[in-house]
Amino acid sequence: MLFPTLNFGLFFLIVFALAWALVRWPQGRIAFLSAASYVFYGWWDWRYLFLLGGSTLFNYLAGHIIVRQETPRGAKLAVSLAVAVNLAVLAFFKYADFTSHAVNDTATVLGLPVRLGFLDMVVPVGISFFTFHGISYLVDLYRGTLRRPASLMNLVLYISFFPQLVAGPIVRASHFLPQIGERPNPDDIRATRAYLLIIGGLFKKVVVANYLATDLVDAVFMDPDRYGALDLLLATYGYAMQIYCDFSAYTDIAIGLAALLGFRFPQNFNQPYRSGSLQEFWRRWHISLSSWLRDYLYIPLGGNRGGLWAHCRNLMITMLLGGLWHGANWTFVIWGALHGGMLVVELLVNRLRAITLGEWEAPRLRGWRRVAAIVATFHFVCFTWIFFRAPTLDLAGRFLAGFGRWDVLPTAVTPLTLLLIIGTLASQFLPGDRLARVEDWVRRVPLPAMGAAVGLAVVLIQACAPEGVAPFIYFQF
Repeated sequence: MLFPTLNFGLFFLIVFALAWALVRWPQGRIAFLSAASYVFYGWWDWRYLFLLGGSTLFNYLAGHIIVRQETPRGAKLAVSLAVAVNLAVLAFFKYADFTSHAVNDTATVLGLPVRLGFLDMVVPVGISFFTFHGISYLVDLYRGTLRRPASLMNLVLYISFFPQLVAGPIVRASHFLPQIGERPNPDDIRATRAYLLIIGGLFKKVVVANYLATDLVDAVFMDPDRYGALDLLLATYGYAMQIYCDFSAYTDIAIGLAALLGFRFPQNFNQPYRSGSLQEFWRRWHISLSSWLRDYLYIPLGGNRGGLWAHCRNLMITMLLGGLWHGANWTFVIWGALHGGMLVVELLVNRLRAITLGEWEAPRLRGWRRVAAIVATFHFVCFTWIFFRAPTLDLAGRFLAGFGRWDVLPTAVTPLTLLLIIGTLASQFLPGDRLARVEDWVRRVPLPAMGAAVGLAVVLIQACAPEGVAPFIYFQF
């Protein structure tokens, strides 16, 4: 069920009304929200509800096994096995065919008579996200961040809660589960902020991301040999803006919907294209994933402990696995390797500066140096997006080769797509407290006028949108 559709609008109106009607009956409210979440997920394909339910039941039982261990060694073994099972299920659905291709290709090169079959499975929507939620629950229990296992009903709601179920943000168990036990107070709901997030998200997805995809990005990436260097360059910028608007729109809508139901989600994007380094970019882009990888992968690997070599190794492993998490394709591996390699370069440069100049912290760049750092970081990120967007390495290579065709006049770019690219990029440099400012102003508007404005905004967004509603990009991950 897609957010910007009439079906979802009617679905949410019913869920919103009944969830608040049940606010004085906490267990009934939890059961209702869980059932609604399963309806939301089953709308795509009801058969995968068994996978979602099985994952939840397994993690519920594993959590009890972990806390019942009498020794730290037993608890560590239990959580390791439980996490391994979660990852094995994820790997089976996402990487079985990829592994078969890799084995067959290797066997061909070596001249071995080995051939594996292919399953041609459809990757369940959101499997990475609800798997990560399950792992978060188990690890938080093991670390003591959660004091006791959740009830089965509470865990069902945590893993299946529909706003963030299929594309994030990744909400930690230690952040979400305590909220289930709280009775939400309507007076504490920041409804104005929620409406602004939802309206802004709808505009970014339905108008900006969809127009960039249909009018520029999809055509150029489908057949880059037809276009010159300027079209390819602007399509690269266009995809950078499209994926930002598409993904941040989903999480903004999810945060707003959760807020209207009385739940607090963390921020997931913070103007990432104004970053002056790749390290800063990952503090601003998909914050819930980057922090999850840091806390549940990078730090357990050793983090920055163990010397310079170990630090570089852990960065590379984290980003390689982060790339592979996005999909079973060598293009994602290269994307992760490029990000990991640049993070290592930044680390080595900062370490060299510390040794030669005695500056143990990276300098805070100002003026033209800051501008140059932002431009360089932005173009590096855009370069890596080419591999992220291209379906094959061959197409990515053809796309890059096209940057030599500067004698070909542009034909794909339109004034509208150019305006959307420039406008979206400019929005990255608006004041950081812009949402709070707008919220403060809108709260002074009378409620009837606010309601009318929200309705009018939805109508205008739908009127300005291209035909159809494309699925969110991160549904495939």
